[in-house]
Amino acid sequence: MIDRRKQQYIQDLLGQFPAVAILGPRQAGKTTLAGMIAETRSALYLDLESPADRNKLIDPELYLAGHRDKLVIIDEVQRLPALFEVLRSLIDQGRRAGRGAGQFLLLGSASIDLMRQSGESLAGRIAYVELAPLHVLEVGPDEQEKLWLRGGFPDSFLAVDDRWSFVWRENFIRTYLERDIPLLGPRIPAETLRRFWTMLAHGQATLLNAAQLARGLAVDGKTVARYLDLLVDLLLVRRLMPWHANTKKRLVKAPKVFIRDSGVAHTLLGIGDRETLLGHPVAGMSWESFVLETLIAAAPERTVPSFYRTAAGAEIDLLLDIPGHGLWAVEIKRSLAPRPEKGFYHARADLQPAHSYIVYAGEEGYPLSAEVEVISPAALAGILAAIK
Repeated sequence: MIDRRKQQYIQDLLGQFPAVAILGPRQAGKTTLAGMIAETRSALYLDLESPADRNKLIDPELYLAGHRDKLVIIDEVQRLPALFEVLRSLIDQGRRAGRGAGQFLLLGSASIDLMRQSGESLAGRIAYVELAPLHVLEVGPDEQEKLWLRGGFPDSFLAVDDRWSFVWRENFIRTYLERDIPLLGPRIPAETLRRFWTMLAHGQATLLNAAQLARGLAVDGKTVARYLDLLVDLLLVRRLMPWHANTKKRLVKAPKVFIRDSGVAHTLLGIGDRETLLGHPVAGMSWESFVLETLIAAAPERTVPSFYRTAAGAEIDLLLDIPGHGLWAVEIKRSLAPRPEKGFYHARADLQPAHSYIVYAGEEGYPLSAEVEVISPAALAGILAAIK
């Protein structure tokens, strides 16, 4: 069992809000984490993918009213949108009876759908937490290379060897394409969506070129946008938006796209072991994506991530706008002897960040200059996680 760093934060939110929603892709560990929280209090667990549990909610108000004294955990809650109106009524009844917080823990794997459905009914009554797959602070710096190769889904990371990890991820991808995605809307051919997902893996950490993707798939731009929205909503792909500020510079407007789990990206590209990964042209982009997801997962709540690029070539891979702590600039290099390009220094001059880091594949941190520090992913993630 791997301790999840979000557990205490979720328990704190349950002490303040009637409902808390944990958002994350399938198999990221939401149910396991909910079970650990349930061990600390009286709780009831319902899985809306189970016909037996769905039958219990034929009259949800009657059934749930009989469990007012428990924390009710509802898994895959986006499967029953009509339930949110009932939850609002029960929450308000609980408030009038003197129980304002800790009534419902909702688990969902489609973020936009769940936030829209719950936001319309539970505004002011619900808090959201995103649970990403495992990151380096949860598994330890010694496991960093393994985590990069296999990704952070617990079953993939904990597999007996790289081969079985790859097999698990291949089946994970197939299940999403053939079972989960068709449940969310109009049917998209699994082979087409897999090609699209693979094209994103080849081009991750680069600017989104929707026209090129559309030509490769023989579809139009609107279809590409729909496919991308779907994968972003399922928390499988990150669309990193460019920094926009009044800098009097011509800023790039296109987002960057990242496969959020490095192990999934490697499986889409047919990369099954460390040697193949290190020799693959995508290794540098995969490393950038891995580090970026690690740092975003470790950063304080309400941190806004972005990147900076101007038409003149000034560029910073990751900007973290941290409430109360200013703008942090992060350049990501796979090299053991990192040397940022001139564009990084030009971007720093434009933005004047509070802190500037070069994240590299080594372990030892050292100052590159008076304003820039070279640091490992685990060390910077630890600094971010310690911010109050």
